[in-house]
Amino acid sequence: MKRVLIANRGEIAVRVIRACKDHGLQSVAVYSDEDRTAIHTQMADAAYSLNGTTATQTYLDIEKLIAVAKESGADAVHPGYGFLSENANFAQAVIDAGLTWIGPPPEAIRALGDKVSARKIASKAGAPLVAGTKDPVAGHEEVTAFAKEHGLPVAIKAAHGGGGRGLKVVRTMEEIPELFDSAVREAISGFGRGECFVERYLDKPRHVETQVLVDKHGHAVVVSTRDCSLQRRHQKLVEEAPAPFLTDEQNAELYRSSKAIMKEAGYVGAGTCEFLVGMDGTISFLEVNTRLQVEHPVSEEITGIDLVREQFRIAMGESLGFDDPVIRGHSIEFRINGEDPGRSFLPAPGRITDWAIPTGPGVRVDAGFKNGDTIGGNFDSLLAKLIVTGATRQQAIERARRALAEFTVEGLATALPFHRAILEDPSYTEDFKVYTSYIENEFDNQIPVYQGAAIALETHMAPEYLVTEVNGKRFEILVHAPKPVVKRHRAKQSMAGGSGGAALASPMQGTVVKIAVNEGDSVEIGDLVIVLEAMKMEQPLMAHKAGVITNLTAVIGNTVSSGTSLCDIIDA
Repeated sequence: MKRVLIANRGEIAVRVIRACKDHGLQSVAVYSDEDRTAIHTQMADAAYSLNGTTATQTYLDIEKLIAVAKESGADAVHPGYGFLSENANFAQAVIDAGLTWIGPPPEAIRALGDKVSARKIASKAGAPLVAGTKDPVAGHEEVTAFAKEHGLPVAIKAAHGGGGRGLKVVRTMEEIPELFDSAVREAISGFGRGECFVERYLDKPRHVETQVLVDKHGHAVVVSTRDCSLQRRHQKLVEEAPAPFLTDEQNAELYRSSKAIMKEAGYVGAGTCEFLVGMDGTISFLEVNTRLQVEHPVSEEITGIDLVREQFRIAMGESLGFDDPVIRGHSIEFRINGEDPGRSFLPAPGRITDWAIPTGPGVRVDAGFKNGDTIGGNFDSLLAKLIVTGATRQQAIERARRALAEFTVEGLATALPFHRAILEDPSYTEDFKVYTSYIENEFDNQIPVYQGAAIALETHMAPEYLVTEVNGKRFEILVHAPKPVVKRHRAKQSMAGGSGGAALASPMQGTVVKIAVNEGDSVEIGDLVIVLEAMKMEQPLMAHKAGVITNLTAVIGNTVSSGTSLCDIIDA
């Protein structure tokens, strides 16, 4: 293995490129049209265009990726996380092309990526499980039948999904049809398949996981546990290792069942077993992520193990050469997403106008962007990850407060204000009473709406260098040009319809994926009107007042800007 194509973008592409350099491997980047000037394209030894703008046209196009791998002379492929990283067909296509797949066998991806099949494997391995459907459900009627038998709440989950996409929690019978449809849409959009299954939803559970490595010789180790309970919309925001406040018995069960699941599935490579831990301490298997996790750095920081280089070693057939490592210290990761915590964490595309990262003892920043970069709505909202490590959890928290105070990002809203706020919340820092929906249900969100000046996305800034492509391969030509004058606007304070007027306005830039009303329909406060998608997540827009729908301008498939009026609701 000498030359690795990285089938991804952003910070994980940068992370893998660095590991390639450390391991003496050459790296090949790929990019969409809007990623032409991204960091990962500049850092790699070579970069090739995928000739497209959307995920479907680029990072999800298996034929394009295989063609670039061959053209570039790559002999291996690393999928990163997201996109095709858990796609067994992609893994098989890489292998069929005579390339080394840096990941688990396609059979294991297929068996564990299908969450229904994964539950069966976990059951054979003796892992603890809550009640769930044995197979994907055919429609919302089966969800209703399951809820009547087992009670509410229940979770509708994309059978081939992950990262919180295609996951909907049902708390009332009435919302089942709409939430089922939404889960299917998100699953198709994010993973290309819409099958969903249903299981009992543990109320107020912790999300605890294990980082596992398995070599081709059958040796499995658990690198560490992690806690990922601080989430919004079922997507993680803060993760830490090791998972705190677990008993020795709980840790032993997590380690045992994780290794048993991986061996039962014939797994090879790096993977993560995820569990829910109920308020009474009950552990329930959730799923296996057959890839590297976003939060992998916290396990690296407390063990000294480079997980990407271990992926390289395993792919090359080497033995791990170690058992479960000794844990030293405590590490916390903060996801710096492009979203506004003052507006319920709505996605916030924009252009970075100021970027200053923290440094100092125990501080690591894994970033995929830099000052001047545009963050569009076609891809995930993750800008960077701040990883802070200390000798104890308390020391890590203290260092994190300092590091977060040093971290500056301007030009668009980010999750930074939330991270600073959560470190002043005793439910996280002291009592650890957080759970997977704590942010939505109990966190006292006093974070103001982002008020910084944002550069309009339609403004095109002249780059400091030009990028040209010859037969799809990227080259840079340095130029000198004055900075252009750019238009700026202030973020709007109101949510959709928040002013009490007639207009229902888009609270963000997004794509219309569903219109639930027609011109002239009557609606009540809270009725679903329109569903937008931005940064791969759906955002329902509800009626802010009772009345009649007029001036309905929304069109499915159209992209709308923040503040765009989508319809009016007038008094009946």
